[in-house]
Amino acid sequence: MAALKYLSSPLIVNWGLTARCNFVCSHCFSRLDTSPELSTAEVLEAAEKMAEAGVMFVNFGTGEPLLRKDLFEVASHCVSLGMKVTMNSNGSLIDEKVVEKIKEAGFHSVGISIDSADPEVHDRFRNHPGSFEKAVRAAKLLREGGVKLTISSVICKINHLDFDRLIDLARSLGASVLDFHNFKCTGMGGLNKEELDLTPSEWRDFYRRALPLKDEVKDLELLFDDPVISLLRDDEGRVVDGSVCGKVSLYVGPDGTITPCGFIPVKVGHILQDDLMDLWENSPVLSMVRNKEASKKCAGCEKFSACLGGCTARAYAVSGNFNEPDPHCWYGEEE
Repeated sequence: MAALKYLSSPLIVNWGLTARCNFVCSHCFSRLDTSPELSTAEVLEAAEKMAEAGVMFVNFGTGEPLLRKDLFEVASHCVSLGMKVTMNSNGSLIDEKVVEKIKEAGFHSVGISIDSADPEVHDRFRNHPGSFEKAVRAAKLLREGGVKLTISSVICKINHLDFDRLIDLARSLGASVLDFHNFKCTGMGGLNKEELDLTPSEWRDFYRRALPLKDEVKDLELLFDDPVISLLRDDEGRVVDGSVCGKVSLYVGPDGTITPCGFIPVKVGHILQDDLMDLWENSPVLSMVRNKEASKKCAGCEKFSACLGGCTARAYAVSGNFNEPDPHCWYGEEE
């Protein structure tokens, strides 16, 4: 079955209820976001608009979701509307009482961010002493409480050579999923790009080592969210080609602004002021991310039809142009 250009309605909303965080991570895309937050009443109304548009999955992330005092009220409301709810957390605010609230609110799963199996490396990356210990404790409490656990790791200079240790750690914590996120060049990630990002050849070598494990590891699901992997692996089961942002998913920021994804700061509309389905079908911004044109080294490349230039967010971050080649792409370079 051929991949679709985009779905008939947004399937997933990555929702940044707040950009506030008690950490100062080196790669954070949202720390520079000073936009005001929607009120509880506005957030509940926004959830209803999402459900009406056919959204099935909501993931709370961006800053630290647990800093929103109304998080569990909002999550319960989303669940009552028929949406499956997850969140990503640094784990520092999770204790036994919070785990009970997570269960009562109906969270499908919770992702805990752990970027290195080495506590010192993780703590330095997160700029928060003791953050590794807190994340591990949170992961254990979630599993003991019967909550499905995901471990989220941002691949970059600190871990690309020993990512296998993250697999062992995720197993030991009882995680169901280990999600390898590719490094983005947005926000603090852009400011620290030279220090943290991999070269195209390093990305190639990482994926050559890591992708085979997706089939070999049976007790843990490994996820990769990077369209450049189509350079090495033809995924016949993909829903859309290239980036999923604006085709399968959308991002809603703290003030209700809608963008194709959290790493593309280009406004599509507003969740309370605009009709979500009208935006989905008619937005000029979404049309551009869905209809990318091959430029520079992508022009004439036989892989373009599958990767569509790679990660649109990275291309835009370094060039301001959706159609530029992904700076992580190694294809056509000398071995």
